[in-house]
Amino acid sequence: MEGLKSSEQEAREIVDAIPQTIAVLSPDGQPLYGNRSLLQYTGLTIAEMTSADFRARVFHPEDVARLREERRGALAGGVPFELEQRARRHDGQYRWFLVQYNPVRDEHGQTLRWYATGTDIDDRKRAEQRVRNENLALREDIDRASMFEEIVGSAASLRQVLAQVAKVAPTDSTVLILGETGTGKELIARAIHKRSRRASRAFIRVNCAAIPTSLIASELFGHEKGAFTGALQRRLGRFEAADGGTILLDEVGDLPAEAQVTLLRVLQERKFRRVGGNEEVEADIRIIAATNRDLSKMVAEGQFREDLFYRINVIPVRLPSLRERIEDVPLIAEHFVVKFAEQMKKPITGISRAAMARLQAHTWPGNVRELENAMERAVALERTPSILPESLPEAPRGVEAVPAGALALPPGASSSTPLPEKGFDLEQHVQHLEREYIAEALRRSNGVKVKAAELLGMSFRSFRYYMKKYNLK
Repeated sequence: MEGLKSSEQEAREIVDAIPQTIAVLSPDGQPLYGNRSLLQYTGLTIAEMTSADFRARVFHPEDVARLREERRGALAGGVPFELEQRARRHDGQYRWFLVQYNPVRDEHGQTLRWYATGTDIDDRKRAEQRVRNENLALREDIDRASMFEEIVGSAASLRQVLAQVAKVAPTDSTVLILGETGTGKELIARAIHKRSRRASRAFIRVNCAAIPTSLIASELFGHEKGAFTGALQRRLGRFEAADGGTILLDEVGDLPAEAQVTLLRVLQERKFRRVGGNEEVEADIRIIAATNRDLSKMVAEGQFREDLFYRINVIPVRLPSLRERIEDVPLIAEHFVVKFAEQMKKPITGISRAAMARLQAHTWPGNVRELENAMERAVALERTPSILPESLPEAPRGVEAVPAGALALPPGASSSTPLPEKGFDLEQHVQHLEREYIAEALRRSNGVKVKAAELLGMSFRSFRYYMKKYNLK
């Protein structure tokens, strides 16, 4: 007996010197001793460490219940095993540990003690969870456009926005995207994410206007099991799913007052709690907000918190409406014709002059989204190789057409250009000029497409579209 006590004392002195957390257990798993690292981590005394309820004190309640039978069976088997579980730190925070159980036997093979050694694997577990979150986000958004080049157009107002995006994307600053419905606010948000250091992480979009008020907090910040009726298990919120990445709060002006308060705290402290939980979760995310509402007016009317407005309005980006860049209508319309013709397997190659004139004479109150829907309908209905006016929807009642004089002419062009007596095919002539300009730009830039696009004052995506249209290599 004296020898056993002496050897145990020596063993305690050895395990105290080991930086890993170690618990010494009896053959049936009852705690007998915890080394210095374990006591420092948990903040418990030896007496508390060896009490009957030490697992409830140290491990996460979910893990205690989840692993109870597995641990009991493994201890009875008498062979080494390991478990992954969360251990409570002295400050109340839980971290994941890999706990490896190894038996110490006597000369007859009987188990005398178990040594349970803990290795901190919290960073690995968080990384695994982040990958799962990103895969979930990818599955949800697999069909959504996500590249900078998906933004079609070459108008000066749009180029100004894209130049601003290129500047702010590498930072972690909060961005507020302003624009009418259908102007492409989500595309701009995705462009910012793709150009940022967080591009390899998740991009999570939340439509604040589509979530019932009673579920806003749970949707954004998650909830614990039993937090409310129907909460049968823990659920991660959108903020936690976006860990390390970017979250887009679309239609942020529709957030109810209570959610505005919580969002303000997250922006200030970068921490939040799940509904029904006490644990603070750190939020390593970039926040982009978007709205089609006048937040300044809402602040003045008491409908939106002033302090929250200043928090999200760090870098405002205003998107022009389609009627402010009407010169982009032909390019965007042709882009959608190509897209939907390929999807529907229809041999449609372009848009007739009359149809294009009708498209340019419309004010497009629904902006690019309305134009996209119009071109999808036109491609679906058209039976000829070119979109005709009859396939286009009528302008909404009460919407006036853009005056003909409002359509801008290119620099140097004259409205008094003589027309041949017999007339000519204007559409064919324009296409010929387009092809020549694209080809000449490629020659001058020695085939460098980015430089060629700059020579013509258009986006790289637009330039690639024209190359494909005219089969230029």
